[in-house]
Amino acid sequence: MKQKTQFIIPILLLFFAVASCMDYDPFDKKPFEISGNGLFITNEGNFQYGNASLSYYNPETKKIENDVFFRANGRKLGDVAQSMTVHNGKGYVVVNNSGAVYVIDLQTFEILGGITNLTSPRYIHFVSDTKAYITDLYASAITIFNPQTLQKTGTIETKGHQSTEQMVQYGKYVFTNCWSYDNKILVIDTETDQVVNEITVGIQPTSLVLDKYGQIWTITDGGYEGSPYNYEEPTLYKIDAASQKATRFYSFNKEKRASEVALNGERDTLYFISEDIWCMDVTDSRVPVRPFLKAPANNSIYYGLTVDPNTSEVYVADAIDYQQPGVIYRFTPKGEPVDTFKVGITPGAFCFQYNNQ
Repeated sequence: MKQKTQFIIPILLLFFAVASCMDYDPFDKKPFEISGNGLFITNEGNFQYGNASLSYYNPETKKIENDVFFRANGRKLGDVAQSMTVHNGKGYVVVNNSGAVYVIDLQTFEILGGITNLTSPRYIHFVSDTKAYITDLYASAITIFNPQTLQKTGTIETKGHQSTEQMVQYGKYVFTNCWSYDNKILVIDTETDQVVNEITVGIQPTSLVLDKYGQIWTITDGGYEGSPYNYEEPTLYKIDAASQKATRFYSFNKEKRASEVALNGERDTLYFISEDIWCMDVTDSRVPVRPFLKAPANNSIYYGLTVDPNTSEVYVADAIDYQQPGVIYRFTPKGEPVDTFKVGITPGAFCFQYNNQ
């Protein structure tokens, strides 16, 4: 693999490099500091409107802080905040249509550095303290970078698969789902940084999780009516990570919009979205008859889902109409309401921050 020369860029220069790429006018900063455990919410905003934002929620106080990136740094986050990952005490915020990753301080939310000139980044997976992967919607390749220097060190060619999304790791292998007009789960050898296998599932697998028994779960959205890639029933799949074999677990009606899979902290309970929120033990032989959480009747789109790994409380993001500020619903492990709070436009992904991370 061709390696790019690595340089250590001073944080100040890196800040201006990332900021200039975004091309936003500066605003007054509001310094503040957060302590304790919390939950970040990435709000996508509207495509090409540059109104993505980052929210921070304290589960103990039930206090929500919106636009924390903007307030801490004096400039907007960018266009479509796709995901966030915490690693070694830093937050990595992926801004899809801006082609950038911001690295932020988890207490002050201030920029520590960044990675730019990406095509359409989606998610980050840390293989080690010196190697991480960034998937991409349009690049037909996965970017490799060094978290210590924030320098790109190579790419993984995805062999004709344009879209790569979420990642999970089993042993030395990283699995990633190809979502856009595709039906594959790619298997990457982290020792050689090459794709070594392709697993066929249904049309457009949306996300991935790895349970405690070494089973990978994904749910496909089935595409859409009139799609050039075809249209089929959304389906829940289970993949044995050791044998790399996929099993069709359950198919839903075509009109049932499906997205997102999530696990609790013990990784023995699976949650997923199929219009409503569903919950099952990972050892169950079938999906439940009744949903865990019924979606509100009107003006509601369950768009994002996560489960607190410490408390098993469930958080659901409601995009409403993709135009107004979204809403987050918080529930107990039994599905009892705990809190409701507003965030930014189109809340899509969550990231828990704990003091021990």
